[in-house]
Amino acid sequence: MSGGPGTARDAGWTVLVPIASFAVGKTRFGPEGLHRATLARAIALDTLDAVCATPGVGRVVVVTAGDDVRRAMPEGVEVVREAIADGARRSGVDAALARAAATVGAAARRAALPADLAALAPAELGAALEAAAAHPRAVVADAEGTGTTLLTAVAGVPWVSAYGPASFARHVDLGFHPLEVAADSGLRCDLDTPAQLADVACRVGPRTAALAAPRRTHAG
Repeated sequence: MSGGPGTARDAGWTVLVPIASFAVGKTRFGPEGLHRATLARAIALDTLDAVCATPGVGRVVVVTAGDDVRRAMPEGVEVVREAIADGARRSGVDAALARAAATVGAAARRAALPADLAALAPAELGAALEAAAAHPRAVVADAEGTGTTLLTAVAGVPWVSAYGPASFARHVDLGFHPLEVAADSGLRCDLDTPAQLADVACRVGPRTAALAAPRRTHAG
């Protein structure tokens, strides 16, 4: 991925990545505190590095209202300021993504990914996006087969999503084509728990690996 907003790079996929404040993310990694926020930041930045390096990706757009997230964004990553959860407006990730997708416009090929795929390899995402281009909408299940990691819509197809528990089945019901991706692919390995991180610790990006290594040493 290269270039700036409005350049020829925009012809590729636009990948939307919703990220809540690092301070409130990764709740299953322990009590709220500095380590958890640091881990959430590391996982997100390793994920974004992989997305930015993926062939076929033209724009990477982080959807967030967190000031800590916006300050941490690397060069080349755009930000759309939208709250991921706001009880007063009854919004959530679906509403935030819908507003971000509207900002991007339906003329773009759009994809959404969670910010916790620290074991993702650019080639894995690139292959999935290439396969997704053959379908109006496509979806990739998480490692458990119930949640959603990648969600896509080609140009001209309205954006819809239905995240939450058992979202993969809901997306299939909405007409998303399930893409066949290897069970151990980093594209399916979202990191919500310490056990999930331990399973892929040897494959995660450098920031996440630096935080996971002391835990592996202690466990050994």
